[in-house]
Amino acid sequence: MTKLIKVSIDGLEVEVPDGTTILDAAKKAKKYIPTLCYHPDLKPTANCGLCVVEFENMDATKRACSTPAWEGMKVITNSNKLRKLRKSLLELILSNHDVACPTCDQNNKCELQDLANLFNVDDSIFPKILKKRPLDLDSFSIVRDSNKCISCGRCLIVCQEIQTVYALTEGGRGFDKVITTSFDKGMYDSPCVNCGQCTVYCPVGALREKNHKDFVWEALLDKSKYVVVQEAPAIRATLGEEFGMNPEEVTVGKMYAALHKLGFDRVFDTNFSADLTIMEEGTELITRIATGGTLPLITSCCPGWVSFMETYFPKRAENTSTCKSPQQMFGTLVKTYFAEKEKIDPANIVSVSIMPCTAKKFELARPEMKDSGYQDVDYVLTTREFIKMIKEAGIDFATLDEQKADNLMGAYTGAGTIFGATGGVMEAAIRTAYFVLVGKELDDLDIKAVRGMTGIKEATLTIPTKDFGEIKLNVVVAHGLSNARQVMEWVESGEKDYHFIEIMACPGGCVGGGGQPYGSSIADRARRGISLYKEDKDLPKRCSHQNPDVNKCYEDFLGKPNSEKAHKLLHTNYFERSKLNGEIIREITHKH
Repeated sequence: MTKLIKVSIDGLEVEVPDGTTILDAAKKAKKYIPTLCYHPDLKPTANCGLCVVEFENMDATKRACSTPAWEGMKVITNSNKLRKLRKSLLELILSNHDVACPTCDQNNKCELQDLANLFNVDDSIFPKILKKRPLDLDSFSIVRDSNKCISCGRCLIVCQEIQTVYALTEGGRGFDKVITTSFDKGMYDSPCVNCGQCTVYCPVGALREKNHKDFVWEALLDKSKYVVVQEAPAIRATLGEEFGMNPEEVTVGKMYAALHKLGFDRVFDTNFSADLTIMEEGTELITRIATGGTLPLITSCCPGWVSFMETYFPKRAENTSTCKSPQQMFGTLVKTYFAEKEKIDPANIVSVSIMPCTAKKFELARPEMKDSGYQDVDYVLTTREFIKMIKEAGIDFATLDEQKADNLMGAYTGAGTIFGATGGVMEAAIRTAYFVLVGKELDDLDIKAVRGMTGIKEATLTIPTKDFGEIKLNVVVAHGLSNARQVMEWVESGEKDYHFIEIMACPGGCVGGGGQPYGSSIADRARRGISLYKEDKDLPKRCSHQNPDVNKCYEDFLGKPNSEKAHKLLHTNYFERSKLNGEIIREITHKH
């Protein structure tokens, strides 16, 4: 049992477990201590010093984020000395910071800006020592602006410890210290997998997504273009919280209404192609089991994971599903199936996706994503970019009347919705695979063994099949790339024997994607996932094979799952990252 200790925070006594930091003890006492480098999801770096506190009967000051409380400790969180010290620290940080708030992507979401306002810092009264550095613009998905970097270390911890990608490192010393890449070559030439977790945790806008918003506006305002949009499952779980609505509710009807108001010619839904992905991937899994094919089968919905696999575990390409992601399946069908049905020249169609993910900007640029005869997806907007478009258009999102998606590629089931949460792809696949193998629906569609925020979730499912007798299906779900690395190491060593593996690059799955609103925490991600499961529970159809639009697409266009035509349009292959033709991808990407 953990020992409890008593501490005093500004005269208020609280009891906390031994080892609790002063910052957490202060939170329990409801006392505010300013922080900048600290984030509740990450281990403290103690880099900024703003959380410094005093003690009664002691001359020393300590940093609250990294100092454990002790029995009888008496903390002072606010004094003239502390206010002066904190203000001086902020002035020092701002002296080496590109203060361009009105044009910064993180304006009004910037933690440094908030603290400067709180402490009434005037940046015109102290000297600037900033040495301007060029922007790092060559990444597919992420812009790195060292002029705004405050060396808080959050992105380093995320990249190196949570994601184990090691694209970012620390360079220089003192005022020349900066977060950079190996040999300062830039994100493009680093092992970056474009997951964007660094952008979510950056407090100041030094890391942000590549802008596609202006290109989408240009297309929307060009009367010669027919602009079609899809939105990922996780978007509906996030928009409401940004517009003051109940963060536990999905906002799908208002999302569709906002897109119609923005001027999209056809509003569909990525949930449709999520259901389609299950039909293709589920069939692929069953075929591999039945024919003795390569196992385990690993999901391929997440481009951040796919890049990670191609970089660090390229031998697992043969295990990775050949299915394109739902985004790319949708993009292909927009310029083939939809264009054919509506008699629209695909050359005039602009295919836009709205994703919680920065890696989707990389994915659309992969040279093999042209099976429609055109670039399958033209532009990707992150959740953040979509929110800015809504605000730019003056749309009062909270008061919008609910609307529906358009016909043909707008219907979806609960299985498509839960793609946005970790474990959702696995659960959706099991629901349909069980139906195909057994000939009836699962008695209980809620497969709770693969739900939740545990980093690695394992389960063994017993399935009484019609053709193969009883089979035991070993499955595992991992989210966050350090957990993915662990699972892959188990597979490579033969320590674990799985049939089916779901991996999402971002902690929490797509609800925690790198394109989601700045500053979101693990708790936010968990809440968003719960809202998706609630929508799944409330929908009349909860299995992908029940989706009428998907079934019609097979009947009228694709034939059947894993047909020759389906393989040509909806499947792809993977590479060792070092073997990709970088110049081709660079050329494609720079058009965006």
